[in-house]
Amino acid sequence: MSTVMVVDDEERIRQLLSRSLTSEGHVVVTAASGDAALHLLDTRQVDLILLDLVMPGRSGLSVLAMLVERQNDAPVIVISGVTDVGARVQALERGAVDVVAKPFSLAELLARVRRNLGGRRAPGDDRFLTAGGVRLDLDRRRARSGGADVSLTEREFSLLAHLMRRHGEVCRREELLHDVWGLEFDPGSNVVEVCVRRLRTKLGSRVPIETIRRVGYCFYED
Repeated sequence: MSTVMVVDDEERIRQLLSRSLTSEGHVVVTAASGDAALHLLDTRQVDLILLDLVMPGRSGLSVLAMLVERQNDAPVIVISGVTDVGARVQALERGAVDVVAKPFSLAELLARVRRNLGGRRAPGDDRFLTAGGVRLDLDRRRARSGGADVSLTEREFSLLAHLMRRHGEVCRREELLHDVWGLEFDPGSNVVEVCVRRLRTKLGSRVPIETIRRVGYCFYED
């Protein structure tokens, strides 16, 4: 299980990323400022850092410089609303492995996190998620159902993994919209229903995704 640190002065961003990364199976620690992040890193080892560039007090660029000075080898993905190309170049020159612009695609950011965590899985961590006759390879993002490979989009895979991790529990639509799509709840949106329908078609009718009327969905095991 990997530990990811989220450093951002916006509480909404910290909460969104914390919930989404937790649903991906990571341990998440958060900091609202650069100084708070550095203080946490004095006593806490992390596998990857998501770092805002512009924050009150110590900037993200200053944090990057301190990480280099401390010889901290955790990969850093900078998340920034700064449009200045020069600032992004500076971040890369100071050791960031990637720069993602705000507003960001949650699915794309999570994919970048997985890419940069490749090979850093600790011994004993679960690579596979198995429930209800479905087996997911979390590293390779591959799915099998009934002994056969199933081709899923990134969004379909993320939704299925979320439901399987919570198997036996009801996942509300607003939770799925927030954690898988990174969207605020919209009662008029049917993106969850459409994605669930595609999953049922691809995985077969025996896959136990139950609709809980007017609430959400539950992945159950017989």
